[in-house]
Amino acid sequence: MTLPRLVVIRTLAFVIALVFSASTSYSLPLTTRKKVDQNTLPSRKLTTSQNQLIDKAIVREKEVVKTVKERAPLVETYIQNMRPDRQLGQVPASDQHFLGRVEFGKIIGAESYAVNKATSQGTNANGKLGFLHPSVAFIAGLGTSLHLNFTEGGFVQMLLVDSNDFDRQHYSFGFVRNEFLGTISTEVFTVKPASGARSRGRFFGYIWVETRGGNIVRFNGTFAGSEKDVREFYDFDSWRTNVQPNLWLPTSFYLEENDQKSVMRTLKFKAINHIWGYVLKVPQKETESTSLDVVGATDVSNEAPDVMPLGAQRAWIQQAEDNVVERLFQAGLLDAPSEFDKTLEALAANILAYNNITLTRPIHCRTLLTEPLESIAVGNTIILSKSLIDTTGIVSQDGTQQLGNLNALLAFQIAHIILGHRLDTTFAFSDSLLFPNISVFNRIPMRHTDADNVAAAKKAIELLSVKELEGGQQYFGLYLQQLQQRVKSLKALNEPVIGDGLVKSDVDQTFWLAAMMDKSPKLDMNDLKQEAAMPLSSFLRRDPWTDQVITMHAAYEPLLSPADKMPFEVEPVHIKLSYDRRTDGPSAQSANGASVPADPLSVSHQ
Repeated sequence: MTLPRLVVIRTLAFVIALVFSASTSYSLPLTTRKKVDQNTLPSRKLTTSQNQLIDKAIVREKEVVKTVKERAPLVETYIQNMRPDRQLGQVPASDQHFLGRVEFGKIIGAESYAVNKATSQGTNANGKLGFLHPSVAFIAGLGTSLHLNFTEGGFVQMLLVDSNDFDRQHYSFGFVRNEFLGTISTEVFTVKPASGARSRGRFFGYIWVETRGGNIVRFNGTFAGSEKDVREFYDFDSWRTNVQPNLWLPTSFYLEENDQKSVMRTLKFKAINHIWGYVLKVPQKETESTSLDVVGATDVSNEAPDVMPLGAQRAWIQQAEDNVVERLFQAGLLDAPSEFDKTLEALAANILAYNNITLTRPIHCRTLLTEPLESIAVGNTIILSKSLIDTTGIVSQDGTQQLGNLNALLAFQIAHIILGHRLDTTFAFSDSLLFPNISVFNRIPMRHTDADNVAAAKKAIELLSVKELEGGQQYFGLYLQQLQQRVKSLKALNEPVIGDGLVKSDVDQTFWLAAMMDKSPKLDMNDLKQEAAMPLSSFLRRDPWTDQVITMHAAYEPLLSPADKMPFEVEPVHIKLSYDRRTDGPSAQSANGASVPADPLSVSHQ
């Protein structure tokens, strides 16, 4: 049964309306990029209770390091190199994207992340860092792109403060103030290398320590060093999430670098890093390629009806679909089923209903947890990337703009399903997917052919031309106009990881759904009432432990100038922190039937 269109509109409108009701919290800004005197951080001498809290933070940080070393989460970094712009102040000039599953046990404590470029497995023949290559090579390549050339800290220190020597022998502390981050009461402290200790490459800045358990929940600053080290050290802001009782793990960090020669103080680059999939433990070599037994299965074969040849063919296709979806979930690329996925499924069902189309199996929807703008249909499961959802999630009073954008994204993949553009059914054989997680991208070709995409685009326009949906095409056409202005500079954002991009190819940078651009108003960056696309991370955030997506309830920020629009851009992190409450609610089911704790922050209608 499909949900009425009004119900779906109200669902999305409710989600967006919540944006206006949440409150903001204030925090210390990132320090400037220039060299800072290590004795100038304002602070006061610690009281007895504050010293006790610092001692707890040191102990808890060692536990965080231990936990991270036992895990092999996914690490994604997206970098935008900036240039000055007379109208907007600054805009992206180019970008880079890195995605890898990192075994931190091989990284933490290492003296250097440097690798021999001639022999590194982390780069391909073109010098580009490959997907999911060995951990050391991945981190080394990422550090090179961020110009993190020092040996002791580097990328990992932006996640763990100091994975080797975070203690009173190597650092001194001072009290700054009390502050709430979301619902979390914290005390803010200065941290700098202790007098007499070797300081180069050590953390220098602020930490936020939650008062209940003594965990560091946020830290920002830079790395200490001499004036000659200035090119190696960047300001960064690192955030954590309470994923289990009294356990806060790294979630995201933001870093930026100012152009010292620019009169407008334009950024040279800004970058965002996300880490998730902490349930992915370091794989055991002897079990990497073994299948999983089904626990609690009941034999009902005598009750099952006979299957006709057409039914057998469809069951075979569904088996391939189920295998691939499960494999992507196990690799940490797909979200655990969420409330937002159900909203997408309701929209997809409406598109079919408005066009009087009946499928033998319902359409399911999942979210790809990565940055590039892409989508794919795996059998009857439609997968949309998180950033595709984020950047199309325009805030409007009635929700029609976001609704129109989502309908367009879904219609493109629904068209593939209707036209029978199927995944390779070889994946119905269980042994086709028995390979280590680190090679998942190299073994599942899921992109549709150009011919299939041309046909699907034509069919999608047809699906959206019914009277109930035709008014929404203008919004996605406006979104594509905005992307057209940035497509040349945001090559990595438009390069799919596994599926279909919006852009046809590197050679032909037109869009599959370009016909919708003629149905939209002209893009005008000076019109503050017109917003065509949002910055990255504007609508959904990841739960780094369960891999569910959570709809954010951000405070509404009015546009005051064209520079405030920032379409497709990286922006600083600011997470509404709260304590873990998932053990209080009922369990949801993961893609493979395993129990996943229900998320209390998911959308409700109370």
